[in-house]
Amino acid sequence: MEITGIISGLIIGIVIGALGRLVIPGRQRIPIWLTILIGVVAALIGTAIAAALGVADTRGIDWIELAIQVALAALGVSLTAGIYGSRNRG
Repeated sequence: MEITGIISGLIIGIVIGALGRLVIPGRQRIPIWLTILIGVVAALIGTAIAAALGVADTRGIDWIELAIQVALAALGVSLTAGIYGSRNRG
């Protein structure tokens, strides 16, 4: 993997992770690095799901793929915030 692929993956992870956090109401007490990691994983899994559904390569912006990725990031942030928050309270 080239350095440009790693950098673009991080940028996509930041955007997808941030969008996932914005979708969830309330405050999530998880570190930014964890949000980025969730975003990267959600982007990869969302792309695989979109490819399996046949909507990964469309003309223009891939809105369905983006929606899948953001939904997965929101789910990941929500689950992680619940686990991370309860672990750090006690």
